[in-house]
Amino acid sequence: MTEKPTLLVTRRLPPDVEARLTRDYRAVLNDGDAAWGADDLINMSRDAGADAILTCGTERFTADVIERLPGNVKILATFSVGYDHIDVAAASARGLVVTNTPDVLTNATADTTMLCLLGAARQAQNAERVLRQGRWGRWASMDMLGVEVTGKRLGIYGMGRIGQAVARRARGFDMEIHYSNRNRLPPETEQGAIYHADPHKMLPHCDFLSINCPGSVETRHFVNERRIELLPDGAVVVNTARGSVIDDDALIQALQSGKLAAAGLDVFAGEPNLDKRYLSLSNVFLLPHIGSATIETRNGMGFRALDNLDAWFAGREPHDRVA
Repeated sequence: MTEKPTLLVTRRLPPDVEARLTRDYRAVLNDGDAAWGADDLINMSRDAGADAILTCGTERFTADVIERLPGNVKILATFSVGYDHIDVAAASARGLVVTNTPDVLTNATADTTMLCLLGAARQAQNAERVLRQGRWGRWASMDMLGVEVTGKRLGIYGMGRIGQAVARRARGFDMEIHYSNRNRLPPETEQGAIYHADPHKMLPHCDFLSINCPGSVETRHFVNERRIELLPDGAVVVNTARGSVIDDDALIQALQSGKLAAAGLDVFAGEPNLDKRYLSLSNVFLLPHIGSATIETRNGMGFRALDNLDAWFAGREPHDRVA
């Protein structure tokens, strides 16, 4: 019988995922879900004799870490769609295979986008605070007024799988869909959405702006002071993509000045150490990066990562190889 490959798992994962990986691999688990730094990753890989590592976005595989990994580590599977925590150029140079988990979190993230959009538009954070603090009293016509979503214009920056799923949901609110993407979608996929090759031409048409693009050098601080000025007064900005896409100084100033009515944010630069100024703003709906946080989605992510590992160890090309 062929000996099972040794798999180092850097974080605790859902029970169904751990059941499968312990069945199919000689698994070395992080039972206490401890935070592992660079030296831990290297030492644990060496001590375990790991053939593969199943990691998450919380562990950083810099060029230095990848260079110092023992030579027996042949593949790195990340339990995430994003892989900006891994230096893929260094991995490619070393011959280390890297895979991610696309597709499986599309619906959960699109649902969270709509949660942020509706929560920000209707001041959900303030309404809940009033109830929890026992301050719900006499009705007043001007209390906690939000903005209506139905029939408004929604601009989507990044019309990939998640952006398209957001558009499908937004059509249920009779929203007029505008989008900007590297490439125009075919008409049957576009479904009447209005394409803007230049995102600057889209922004004046956005009562709501949803950020659904990947985090990259090209998209860093896309939402900045100049582009916020192009939005209609009283617009709402929603971000469930990457915190790096937003210039925090510019967004906070626009929320404080009233240029923007509200924002709904699930992701932040430097998370979990978000800019604390957001916490004092009453017109921001905040979530702690829960876009993929359903058991169905987290299981799907784990199974997708294991599918990639299974393929590699069976001599097949992993479906989701990024390096």
